[in-house]
Amino acid sequence: MSIKPPSLFQLQHDLRVSRRQALKVGGAGMLGLNMPGLLEAAEKTTVIKPRAKRVIFLFQWGGPSPIDMFDMKPDAPDDIRSPYRPIQTSLPGLHVCEHLPKMAKLMEKVTLIRSVHHKMKHHNSAGYYALSGHEPPSDDQRLRDLPELYPAYGSVVDKLAPSRGSIPTFVSYPHTLRDGSITPGQHASFLGKAYDPLFFKEDPNSEQFKLPQLSVPADLDSDRLTRRRDLQKFIDNQSRLLDDNEIIRGFDQYYDKALNMLTSSKVRKAFDLGQESEGVREKYGRTTYGQSVLLARRLAESGVKFTTVYFSNSIGGRTVGSGGWDTHGFDGSRMYKIVDKYHFPVTEQTLPTLLLELEERGLLDETLVVWMGEFGRTPKINKNESRDHWPNCYTVLMAGGGVKGGYIYGASDRYTMAPDEDPVKPEDLAATIYYLLGISPDTEIHDKDNRPLPIAGRPILDIMV
Repeated sequence: MSIKPPSLFQLQHDLRVSRRQALKVGGAGMLGLNMPGLLEAAEKTTVIKPRAKRVIFLFQWGGPSPIDMFDMKPDAPDDIRSPYRPIQTSLPGLHVCEHLPKMAKLMEKVTLIRSVHHKMKHHNSAGYYALSGHEPPSDDQRLRDLPELYPAYGSVVDKLAPSRGSIPTFVSYPHTLRDGSITPGQHASFLGKAYDPLFFKEDPNSEQFKLPQLSVPADLDSDRLTRRRDLQKFIDNQSRLLDDNEIIRGFDQYYDKALNMLTSSKVRKAFDLGQESEGVREKYGRTTYGQSVLLARRLAESGVKFTTVYFSNSIGGRTVGSGGWDTHGFDGSRMYKIVDKYHFPVTEQTLPTLLLELEERGLLDETLVVWMGEFGRTPKINKNESRDHWPNCYTVLMAGGGVKGGYIYGASDRYTMAPDEDPVKPEDLAATIYYLLGISPDTEIHDKDNRPLPIAGRPILDIMV
């Protein structure tokens, strides 16, 4: 493995001195600076030019298998090698699964990060890690959604770099993730209700799809709606709830955002999938996930800064036409009875279509697309002819929004047991997303006890254009 010199960002990160640390130094010089110089340096904020204006985060709940998709090992032994045939892609030397021929033609447009790893083997813990970029306090299937746990990426973006006007910063849909208990990392947590996503569970594939949150009674005009809101504020102020309760203050801001959206024709238009032709809708696939990805493209065009689409509300199941990527156990051979009949076809229809449409509309260069799950699958095929949970090494796909095309970062070992080069943790993925949006990973947010907390690790600068 080659040793790379530290990046400029890493040097700045390592040498940066906080104001609090500077005050502790007193009059002593440090790094050649006197006290005024230290304070001046401490006040400076890292300014990062945004490469991406927005993010489409496609979360593959359940854990896709890299060795069966984007990190195939055709020379591995029979009990490790994928039963699927590898095919050549548009990137010389790179092979992907035979069930992904459309994606194979587009690999020159994406970056594959093949060395992502952590230690969480349960869906809830790993899911929280993947959705927030912060390690959970324990690896526990029963990990609950607690107020001290970190917020979702979109909530941090809404706090630090919100959209302007009536367009929401953060939208998520169409499922609430759970594995027993609700998976943390899907909302604003300690940042407060004001930074929760606009979330809905209505099915975008339904002919009756509309958002109750954006529906106003026909006899209620915007002036009457505003007057009702003003009356509610007056009552809240009189009861002093807004002075005493942070949660209630968050609700107040949340309602103000909702009011802006209710009265915005631009927001209603963004959610109106009826404006798309049947041909376009068919290209994405007439499934809940397919139409959800199409809606994500419309939201990106309208100015939504962070859109999260959840592949499924469950980690997996016995049926062929639904469920997440959890492909082990049950009836035997679950993986190879279901994945190539449902997961691969849905992925093959949605992901290439999204990338091509973004490119055709001139949006790909400024829209970061992230496709990832909470972990991968075991290299070794189990007794049920499928693969178990494996957080030790897996692959994340990124495209557009300032990342290189046709690039592979990091490497797994010969059986995808562990990273072999340039290991990446979820904290670093979080830092990369924020950095591409122009948010310094050094930025701190404050929890409910007003403690400063870092938002991320270190960005992967090598994958950036």
